Amino acid sequence: MRAIWKGAVSFGLVSIAVKLYSATEEKDIRFHQVHRTDGGRIKYKRTCSVDGEEVTYDDIAKGYDIGGGEMVILTDEDFADLPLTTSRAIDVLQFVPADEIDPIMFAKSYYLEPEGQAAKPYVLLRDALSDADRVAIVKIALRQREQLATLRVRDDVLVLNTMLWPDEVRNVDFGFLDEDIETRPAELAMASSLIDSMAGSFKPEEFTDNYRAALQEVIDAKVEGREVVAPEETEEAPAAAVDLMAALKASVERAKKARGEKPEERAETVRATPISEAKSSGSSGKAAPAKKAAAKKAAPVKKATKAASSGTAAKKTTPAKKAAKKSA
Repeated sequence: MRAIWKGAVSFGLVSIAVKLYSATEEKDIRFHQVHRTDGGRIKYKRTCSVDGEEVTYDDIAKGYDIGGGEMVILTDEDFADLPLTTSRAIDVLQFVPADEIDPIMFAKSYYLEPEGQAAKPYVLLRDALSDADRVAIVKIALRQREQLATLRVRDDVLVLNTMLWPDEVRNVDFGFLDEDIETRPAELAMASSLIDSMAGSFKPEEFTDNYRAALQEVIDAKVEGREVVAPEETEEAPAAAVDLMAALKASVERAKKARGEKPEERAETVRATPISEAKSSGSSGKAAPAKKAAAKKAAPVKKATKAASSGTAAKKTTPAKKAAKKSA
């Protein structure tokens, strides 16, 4: 694990140097947005809604919408002046019984590890919390935001649980709460009997994410069946050109095309990259054997070596070639 924060627990006049680690991690299977036909990653640009220009990170600031189309822009200096007295400290405010805290207020969990010579005062606070059967209410600043949190003991380690502020918990306003709904004693007795029949001790290890396991099996089956798309290189990062002049001419024509100018007709086909050849053959709708042979000669040595070393990659058929076979 990698520490995400370093500071000290301020316990009266005692200061305990600690490092903070995320105690949990999401196990969801993550997907990327890709082009369905070739598996290429989908990228997004940061553009301004006013002038439509692409914006770099250096020109991005934080804005607060005050309504009416007006925006207050805050700079780094504005945030630097804010009073974060707990920027490098975990200030213990009080000790309370754990059952007085509603679980709805808990947000995220972190492990605390003593740093340097702080092991003894760390163990002292841990044991004192265990003996008192209480949790510590603390304040901590994480990512430029002051947060309320608790300190408790779990498996002989201090655990910090960040909490929501009271005004961040929504009030319920459901219509049925105002209705006079009564349950009959027989119904309540039957419900209690059902609860008793399903009673048990909570053992987290007995529960599994069946959906995630099934989804992983689907992915593994796809991999074993080699239904995997290996995206080709994009024109923004072309392979080494066989002929320098040909690559220069292709670059000029691409620049003219970007400006809306019509490319000049060339007597000889320029093959700067294997990708440009694949696109030209796919648009014609015919798979010409002569062009395939020429493409093999013109392909860079690096590409040929890669294809030879991977039998699976050499057998892949692009959607353009499939369409060409059907039309033939």
